[in-house]
Amino acid sequence: MGIFKAYDVRGIYPDQVNESLFEAIGQVAPKVLECQSVVVSRDMRKSGESLSAAMIRGLTKAGVDVTDIGMASTPMLYFATAFLKAGAGVQITASHNPAAYNGCKWCREDAIPVAYDSGLADMEKMVSHKTFLPPSKSGGVKTVSVESEYRANLLKYADGIKPLTVVIDCGNGVMGAFLPQLLAKLPCEVIPLFFEPDGSFPNHEANPINPNNMRDLVSKVKESGADLGVAFDGDGDRSMYVDETGEIIPADFITALLAGEMLDREPGATIFYYLRSSKVCKEEIERRGGIAKMCRVGHSFIKAMMREDKAIFAGELSGHFYFRDLHYTDNAEMAMLAVLAVLSKRGSKMSELIRPFKKYFATGELNFQVDNTDAAVARVEKTFKGSAKEIAHLDGLSMYFADYWFNIRASNTEPLLRLNLEADNAAARDRAKIEVEKVIGGKPESGKH
Repeated sequence: MGIFKAYDVRGIYPDQVNESLFEAIGQVAPKVLECQSVVVSRDMRKSGESLSAAMIRGLTKAGVDVTDIGMASTPMLYFATAFLKAGAGVQITASHNPAAYNGCKWCREDAIPVAYDSGLADMEKMVSHKTFLPPSKSGGVKTVSVESEYRANLLKYADGIKPLTVVIDCGNGVMGAFLPQLLAKLPCEVIPLFFEPDGSFPNHEANPINPNNMRDLVSKVKESGADLGVAFDGDGDRSMYVDETGEIIPADFITALLAGEMLDREPGATIFYYLRSSKVCKEEIERRGGIAKMCRVGHSFIKAMMREDKAIFAGELSGHFYFRDLHYTDNAEMAMLAVLAVLSKRGSKMSELIRPFKKYFATGELNFQVDNTDAAVARVEKTFKGSAKEIAHLDGLSMYFADYWFNIRASNTEPLLRLNLEADNAAARDRAKIEVEKVIGGKPESGKH
């Protein structure tokens, strides 16, 4: 159907995603997930209320009992599923996508994620074939609020936060409805930007990974002299940060920073870092006495790896930060509290805390149009394998050399090859970049190289 993605269902409303589809998904999901109870929530998108109602109709037709927690962030949905001991949970959201989109994210009991190969593919097949099983009875619906319990759980990790000035940009996403109650418990002065939930995103898209959507935050941090800037995505599971000078902090630097905080709490713990992260992540985790392990992109993969190793923390370049204490889920509010705690404890400016991580020289992500991505990757591996110290295929191709490393991977949606390269110095970066680009061939994507 095209809208059942690797980790969620997502498409344009109402052409691709609509009430009829969501009612059908609600009817088949309990069979796939083998559950008798489901928590349902939604973000602030205009179509969310009717899509949520349709999902609930389908679930109750399938004989499942529904707990409707209303408008909530995705992390709150994860919490509610575990806290209420439900068999599954579903959040009606399209995350950071533009206003025209909507969709849904599923989890099993204890907030275990549902991906395409662990449930969504079966839902897609059953919906396509209209495989609806008649229940013995209809399920019931009750409305419950978990806001106070969720907030109290987060505040357990807010000890030691000192009075700081923080600019927070909610991007008119769902976080604007819930952050004020949490922030009221902190000693910080908060300068709010776009806290009014509005699924039309009148100011900018709620996607902080795009620097264009960080401009208002950067400007306000500079103007106000704030200690920190924080930006949330539409459904509240991702956050990005700006230091007191207005410089956007790469998410892998936040991973490295928070790794130390996590290891102070649990010395020797395992922490996962995203494979395309700077080398400083592995170095910082190990310097602080932790076990550093590499993970591939995708929340379902990361959560599974964390559960297997009982890892305390993980971070992705996209601004997802995962915490064992929160059922191994990604939580932007928890990440913000952890950053504020580090900033308070160290007594230094944010730029000073990040400065030691600026020791390598990266290209950023470069995109190439190629006729055959598999052939290009094979060509690169064959060319450089003789001089590589290490080769990995966890997510695309990663090759490590004496003074640089790179990763190349094919896009899932376009005929593009994506290159990330980091070196010990600028000269090595520029030399290696030229050599690798020559072997890749193809054409640099316009405007991204």
